[in-house]
Amino acid sequence: MSSTDHAASTDHAAWADHAAAVLENDRVRLTPITEADREGVRAVAMDPAIWRYFVTAVETEADFESFFDVNLADHAAGRRAVYVITDKESGRIAGSMSFGNMAEADRRLEIGWSWLGRDFRGRGVNHWAKALLLTHAFEVLGVERAEFKTDVLNVQARRGLANIGATEEGTLRSYNFMPGGRRRDAVFYSVLRAEWPTVREALARGPKKAVPA
Repeated sequence: MSSTDHAASTDHAAWADHAAAVLENDRVRLTPITEADREGVRAVAMDPAIWRYFVTAVETEADFESFFDVNLADHAAGRRAVYVITDKESGRIAGSMSFGNMAEADRRLEIGWSWLGRDFRGRGVNHWAKALLLTHAFEVLGVERAEFKTDVLNVQARRGLANIGATEEGTLRSYNFMPGGRRRDAVFYSVLRAEWPTVREALARGPKKAVPA
């Protein structure tokens, strides 16, 4: 797609509208969140391990209802494009990811708010879902920069971002409060347009195999 095509793709609607599309490959399907997803998401979200490094704690049914309602509201308002991830092998909802902080004038957005249920970690779901979002970001929305951030303590997430080809840029110290009161240091990563062809080729080869200890 040429730069002219990139510009044309976003001439007639805001990024939030273009972002909210059904995305799929052979492994996963990403669909914009709806009320109909509530119970399927609940079935995988009630696991404390998911939220250890998340800025929202989901520990009770009330927490979940509030969490899900915020996702619906953010999506409806265009603050984020919130996707529900379905694992095609099992047919089950696996988790969620979002586009957010969409700075259309600067051709920049964030991919984040990412979580997966216990049964779907380490199976390539994260890889194939982020591949879809990056492809949509660069080849449909026409971004110049896709960025990610995570907790400096979240080794698994940091490894996952490195494995999809994102470049670690640095750490913003004492970035925000976490639910328990800890001040989080946030590590930023990015993929730039000039890097996208190389990253796309690496993503197409599939997830990197874990090296046995």
